[in-house]
Amino acid sequence: MDWAASNAFKNFKDVEPKSMMEMGIIPHIDAGDIGLGSSDKGNAATTPPSTKPRKKTMTSVYLKFFETAPDGKSRRCKFCGQSYSIATATGNLGRHLGNRHPGYDKSGDVVTVSNPSPQPITVVRKHQSQAKASQVDYEHLNWLLVKWLALASLPPSTLEEMWLANSFKFLNPSIQLWPTEDYKKIFRDVLRSMQEVVRASMENVSSKLSITLDFWTSYERIFYMSVTCHWIDDNWSFQKAMLDVCHIPFPCGVVEIYNSLVKVLRLYNIETRILSCTHDNSQSALQNLDGQNVGHFCYIPCSAHTLSLIIDDGLRTIEQVIAKIREFVLCLNASSEISEEFTQLTAAYHEGTWKIPLDASTRWSGNYQMLDIVCKASKSMDAVIRKYEILGNRMLLSSVEKNAVNNVHRYLEPFYKTTNNMCTNKVPTVGLVLFFMDHISETIANCRDSHLYPELKNAAEDMAKKVRNYNSQVCNIFTYMTAILDPRIKGELIPESLNSDNFLEEARTHFIRNYSINHFPSMTGGYSNQEIEEGGNVSFAEEIARKKRRANTNNSSDELTQYLSEPPAPLATDVLEWWKVNSMRYPRLSVMARDFLAVQANSVAPEELFCGKGAEIDKQRFCMPHDTTQALLCIRSWLQSGMKLKYKTTEIDFERLMELATSADNHSSNAGSEKKQRQ
Repeated sequence: MDWAASNAFKNFKDVEPKSMMEMGIIPHIDAGDIGLGSSDKGNAATTPPSTKPRKKTMTSVYLKFFETAPDGKSRRCKFCGQSYSIATATGNLGRHLGNRHPGYDKSGDVVTVSNPSPQPITVVRKHQSQAKASQVDYEHLNWLLVKWLALASLPPSTLEEMWLANSFKFLNPSIQLWPTEDYKKIFRDVLRSMQEVVRASMENVSSKLSITLDFWTSYERIFYMSVTCHWIDDNWSFQKAMLDVCHIPFPCGVVEIYNSLVKVLRLYNIETRILSCTHDNSQSALQNLDGQNVGHFCYIPCSAHTLSLIIDDGLRTIEQVIAKIREFVLCLNASSEISEEFTQLTAAYHEGTWKIPLDASTRWSGNYQMLDIVCKASKSMDAVIRKYEILGNRMLLSSVEKNAVNNVHRYLEPFYKTTNNMCTNKVPTVGLVLFFMDHISETIANCRDSHLYPELKNAAEDMAKKVRNYNSQVCNIFTYMTAILDPRIKGELIPESLNSDNFLEEARTHFIRNYSINHFPSMTGGYSNQEIEEGGNVSFAEEIARKKRRANTNNSSDELTQYLSEPPAPLATDVLEWWKVNSMRYPRLSVMARDFLAVQANSVAPEELFCGKGAEIDKQRFCMPHDTTQALLCIRSWLQSGMKLKYKTTEIDFERLMELATSADNHSSNAGSEKKQRQ
């Protein structure tokens, strides 16, 4: 549960209706809209009115905050519904109001009224019953739960858990959560509302778009595909937006994937603006997507998935040893005594500094951590295992096992550096990734031809096959153009298989045909002939310079030739910043670069594949029920990108809501302090 929601739950214990409803920060929702009801006590069955008159009438300032039951035998608090016997002393009623509803005697009736404009307005009415104000406070709580469920990717059925409901009742017995079906309806409405916002934003994008596809299967054996759109905005910043999460119908083949993809692209009216599609190449069905005519764009396999499969082949030779090391790490993480002992020993043996808890995930980051411990802290590990019987001697590694671990660690070190660079690089462009993959290919070839790693020879063969398969899919004119437009790569650092004169001529032809001066009349550069003839404010020297620039740009291929003739920028260069600065030098080529640099080398963020974070994401997606998967994942992605949660025509202002909740809690605390001082 996120910080905002947990703090809100605390603040709802003694909430003051006026403070919570000073502003219209949530839309007005009728009971018929989402099936809202009142609290259980508020709906208690009533008995016929008693005809027997009361002999004595009590008068007190507290009684106006209680309503007498029709049978005349009890009184019910208008705020929370708590019932008291009709004979209860008014002093006790006053204590109830002071403890449970501080500020009850200062607030008026606050009602939220819907306005024709997107934002509702708030009307404050004085000297009326406050019984309805508390109902709207619970509505605030329910909206906080909507955001919590979305960000945590939890289905609404989570709120049906008995002890969670009991926790809310402990804070305030009158709290009533919406029924599960109402939450589902809210999520469906929010999905449609926010989808419209995304669709409108896509219409304002002036450059080409690239998409990425990711696939997974849920516990219900339902096959899903997420579609995310990527582009570079006018300020040369990367942008992305999830478009949809699709259920791929049986038999989940290439035809079903293709039809689902086309449906999403048409929903957003972008099917003619797509430049490329990067897919999770672990799905064999997608290998045939190249034959499908979904617009005219290129399909690219995910380099991160390919690299992950290659690394798994290398780790397979010591799989059992890694499992033994992981058992030791899990025990170390679970015991503060053992972890403290390990830390002291590594310091004494000068075996490095280790951050506890150690990464024990089954992803590449965790597996490499297992190898690191044996290679860099072997003495400390052995000493800890021998000291604590709970670990058992079975965890001790033999000299043969240690030697195998050292060989694999040494061999896979370049892979670790590559994946670490991919995870931390701000702009992992196709050109940069192809540069790294070419290095990986050379590393595998050296291992296969070397006698230093005999136990890895078979694994190296399998790894080489995967590299060749990847290279065969990315070796085309499209990836060539994408690579050379990275100023760090150009033609010097791309793989040899891509570096050909034929590709260069094709790239030049594509540039002239699609990015020539005829397509960009506003990019002629300089002033118009009329402006120069009339003199204007242009100096004589500037006039000559402008004429020369226009003459030099008549042949649009000159920009590409000039760009490629210059040496590559340093690898630490910010690619987008480079193009932002140099766009005036290459007015047409920069437009092409803005289109092609948005092409993604990976279908998912590399850290989701190589780090423990990805395991948590996989676990969440696997456990999500079908009826809320699409809404929850899309809404979470949009919220994390900075969008506001929108319900129909209203944006929910959660920040303002939390400010009011905190203010109410502070008011309650101050009222309690004043009461103690009076006592």
